[in-house]
Amino acid sequence: MRKLKRFFVTGGAGFIGSSFIRFLLARDDVERVINFDLLTYAGTLKNVEGCERDPRYRFIHGDILNQSFVEELLKEEKIDTLVHFAAESHVDRSIACARPFVEVNVLGTLSLLEAVKKNSSIHFHQISTDEVFGALGEEGFFSETSPYQPNSPYSASKAGADHLVRAFTHTYNLSTTISHSSNNYGPGQHTEKLIPLVISNCLQNLPLPIYGQGRNVRDWLYVEDHAEAIFLILQKGRRGESYNVGGNSQLPNIELIHLLIELLAEAKGVSKTSYQGLIRFVEDRPGHDFRYAVDTSKIENELGWKVKTSLSKGIAHTIEWYLV
Repeated sequence: MRKLKRFFVTGGAGFIGSSFIRFLLARDDVERVINFDLLTYAGTLKNVEGCERDPRYRFIHGDILNQSFVEELLKEEKIDTLVHFAAESHVDRSIACARPFVEVNVLGTLSLLEAVKKNSSIHFHQISTDEVFGALGEEGFFSETSPYQPNSPYSASKAGADHLVRAFTHTYNLSTTISHSSNNYGPGQHTEKLIPLVISNCLQNLPLPIYGQGRNVRDWLYVEDHAEAIFLILQKGRRGESYNVGGNSQLPNIELIHLLIELLAEAKGVSKTSYQGLIRFVEDRPGHDFRYAVDTSKIENELGWKVKTSLSKGIAHTIEWYLV
């Protein structure tokens, strides 16, 4: 088991990264947490509000492409673990303009790996996505050995980053791990993502745009369960290995919409029919993968991780956050 105490978290002002930082600061055995974030549209210091009161925490505004700056910070802060969340992550944006995804997700990861190569005692963890594996049919699951078949510029850029991590592991003998997660959700997520978009639009009486007929299937993972999984991988994951992290909550998008509407209407004490009338089916996006589902047996059997939060419970927590 790795004894990791000093963490450098890229993209720590984003949705998943900030959840992981809060998880770290809740532990007594963590000595230092550096939040390194460029604060683009998807990152905000509101996500880590209150963390600044912990003397172990430090926020640094910076770009992962600035390799020399990262190198200096890794040495200055005596970092033993780099957890790489920073990424462009919205598929629709990647379809509209792919270049920023290559620059941030591929070249940014390369820059960090080069910095770690000069501080080779550091363990590097890559946060990836199930989307690198492409699409599934009606049945089956992605395993850690599934072939990479990305179908969007976003997933292609994450696949490229994963390959660089693997290459640096084998070429330069770096200590690395990779995790592929399914769709995350929870309080504080940017409203470009499906669950917060539906909640926000319902509360504002705005249309709920659903691609195609809403039959595309996704697996949903509560963000706090994801944070715990990442920490277990950092502690006990085998060097050079990848681990799938999923919520075991797969359903078509249209069923998810109806579940959101039902729970939101219940929380608001209103009829769900008013929200159901907001549903609008729109033209499907190009290259829309039909179904994602990950086999989580490896992380469960090797590391003892189990998903704790059911989809209905996680959505209820998320709705509560929006209604406060």
